[in-house]
Amino acid sequence: MNLTGIGMTSQRTRQRLIERLFAKGIRDPRVLDCFMKVPRHIFVDEALGHKAYEDTSVPIGYGQTLSQPYIVARMTELVLAAPHCERILEIGTGSGFQTSVLAHLVDEVYSVERIKPLQLKARERLKIQNLYNIRLKLDDGFLGWPSAGPFDVIIGTAAPDEAPLALLDQLVPDGGQLILPIGTDQQYLTVVERQGSDFSSRQIEAVRFVPMLAGVQSA
Repeated sequence: MNLTGIGMTSQRTRQRLIERLFAKGIRDPRVLDCFMKVPRHIFVDEALGHKAYEDTSVPIGYGQTLSQPYIVARMTELVLAAPHCERILEIGTGSGFQTSVLAHLVDEVYSVERIKPLQLKARERLKIQNLYNIRLKLDDGFLGWPSAGPFDVIIGTAAPDEAPLALLDQLVPDGGQLILPIGTDQQYLTVVERQGSDFSSRQIEAVRFVPMLAGVQSA
């Protein structure tokens, strides 16, 4: 795997994706610029490389998907709009694409993945980009990463039925935000903000993510 070989795409192809994102309401120039820089094609299997810059989700194995670019961009905008966004915890490393985008925009990214083969592939993809502000952990995402907290923002890439209490506890008390899809049959991208012991939430838009599962899968 490398940045100049299989699946390399033209600037024009990436620019078309940026135009689609802009048309859908993505306005933060930092996010749009990041989507021009991050090589999304290295986060998908070679056979699906032609879909890398389409605004669609792509399967990555183990019942998981690489979210469509719009959703990644939208969630990233929400991260950057939080009161503080220096230290981020990601629940669900997956392919590593969202991890990579965040690493280009914030100081520290901690990412938890429950499926070991996915984590190993993501680690390789992140390494070849020379991103050194990321820490990865194989664990149950419902538990978060207590020893590394608290976090300014926790972002989830899979949908629980409700906001996990362990994750809410790991938010900084002065405006920490949990950004994740919540729901079963009907899911909504939701932002939960912490102020001391009080929590308020707001729904952003309807989404469709894989369900958030407990436990660790080693193979």
